[in-house]
Formats: sequence, C-alpha cells, structure tokens
Amino acid sequence: MFKGDARAFWVCAPGDGELRDTSIGPANQGEVLVRTRFSGISRGTEMLVFGGRVPPDQYRLMRAPFQEGEFPGPVKYGYLNVGIVEEGPPELLGRTVFCLYPHQTHYVVPVTAVVAVPDDVPPERAVLAGAVETAVNALWDAPPLIGDHVTVVGAGMIGCCVARLLAKFPAVSVTLVDVDTSRAEVAAALGVRFATPDTAPSDQDRVFHTSSAADGLRLALRLLRTEGEVIEMSWYGDTDVSLPLGRAFHSQRLAIRSSQVGRVAPARRSSRTLADRRALALQLLRDEAFDALLTGRSDFDHLPETMAQIAAGALPGLCHVITYEKD
Repeated sequence: MFKGDARAFWVCAPGDGELRDTSIGPANQGEVLVRTRFSGISRGTEMLVFGGRVPPDQYRLMRAPFQEGEFPGPVKYGYLNVGIVEEGPPELLGRTVFCLYPHQTHYVVPVTAVVAVPDDVPPERAVLAGAVETAVNALWDAPPLIGDHVTVVGAGMIGCCVARLLAKFPAVSVTLVDVDTSRAEVAAALGVRFATPDTAPSDQDRVFHTSSAADGLRLALRLLRTEGEVIEMSWYGDTDVSLPLGRAFHSQRLAIRSSQVGRVAPARRSSRTLADRRALALQLLRDEAFDALLTGRSDFDHLPETMAQIAAGALPGLCHVITYEKD
C-alpha cells in the first residue's frame, strides 16, 4: 500500500542522473494520486535536457508542466507517463490515465492534468500520446490535400507518428526518410514508403522535418517542388543551423515554417483545448501500427544507466519504455 513515499529520476548535472526519494501527500479535493506503470523517454527534447543543452534564453519556455528544479540541473524532467489512479473521484478510481509527468513512481496532480486512456488502448502504447499529440498539431498546422506527395525527413518517434497519421489521408503519397536503413522495417509497419537521403523523392508538395539535424533540414528544402513548404518540427537546443537560402529557395518560392506543440495550432485554437488534443491522440492510439515504435524496455531502477546509454548511442531505437512493476 502506498504510504506517501515515491522515487523520481533527476538530472543532477549534464549527463548525470540519479533516483531520489520524495514524499507526496494524499490526493485532496480535485486531485488524483497516480501510481505509474510506464513512462517513455523522448530521445529529442529529453536528451537535450539530459545533456544540459537547453539555451538559457529558453529555460522558461522549455519547462515541462510538472518540472521541478531548474535547467541545466538539478532538474526533474519528462512528460510521457501512464499510470493508474489510486485516489481521486469515483469516475477515475482504477482507471489508466496519461499525464505529462516526469519519471516518478507515484504523484499527485489536479484531475484536469490527466486524460483517461481508452480501454482498448494498451497502457504501454499510451506512452506515445505526447508524440502523437505533437503529430496531430503539425497536421492541424499543415494538413495535406488529396493527392499530395509528402515526405517526412527523420524516422524518429515524432517523424514516425507524423508518417502514420499521414498514411490515413486519402490518395496522399507518404515517404519516410532516414539515414538508418533499419527504419525501413518500421516504415513498412506504418504503411508508408521508406527512402534514404540519396533515394528520397523530389518534387514534394510538403516535407515535415523531424530529424533535429541541419543536414536533414537542408535535404527537406531540396526535396520540395516549386512553391513547396517545409514544416519544421525539430528543436535544436543550443545548436545553430545554417541553410542555403539562395539559389532555389528564392527562385522556386520555397517556404519554411515551424510547428510546435506548446500551443494548439492556430487553425483549431478557437475550438480545441490542449485536453481535447490529448484525448484525440489517445483515441488515435487504438491503431496497432504504433506498436512498431516501442523498441526498448528498461526497469525504473536502472533509469540513470538507461539515460546515459541512450545519450551515448548505445541503446538505439525509437520510444524507450520504462517499466515500474516487477514481472
């Protein structure tokens, strides 16, 4: 039985993490106590945080909803958490919920901070809700037209989620591009074509860029047709990026615009809340194809070592899931 003690993962200093004990109180009126079952590691933003690469002028904007501490550390950071409500209103007791909470065994948050996971969505798959929500927002920013040719550059967790949602649009040709040829198997599971940078199709109506690499963004520009558009979804932390904005960029009237998940896309901002968008993401996760993104599993007790291994490239993959229950 839970007695008010929990453990959480903290980044102590760049590249160095540890598990810390913490005490939490009971759930008061309007709150829920959640016991975590799974959390997911973001290989993009979370690795930048782990490596101490959040620029000082972005400290406020990059705060996670339930972050504790400050960048570059010590800081408790994360936002892909699935657990079971152990205290709270009757309609949520025993329900599996998703929350933008860091890696922690138990936590108390307002009822409004959790979204119930549909009964037909496996809890482990539900850790992808944050990534699918990001993809939903991007497609609200830039939905394809029927018959469009669309490429996603970067077959990471976010890029794969974008590709899968694009695959559902009628008569839209979707290609997923990555330097890692092993991602071809994932692309097949998602129902889209795969290409390397050397074989990627040109004359694309739109390219979604998610690789967080300058070479990827330059490739995205090269793949566009005249008056095509790149939707930039990567965040580079403290890294500057140079782009070839002469030559074809002007003569072909190309465009680059950003899509960022912090706010609902303008096209739906007056009619959808953040909770609405998150609930939609969880509904979309009824799709079994997303299981192809769950490519690693580690126990919570080994999370400091797991984070260091992912940062060093020793644990490649897409979404690495942290488990909190002993088999």
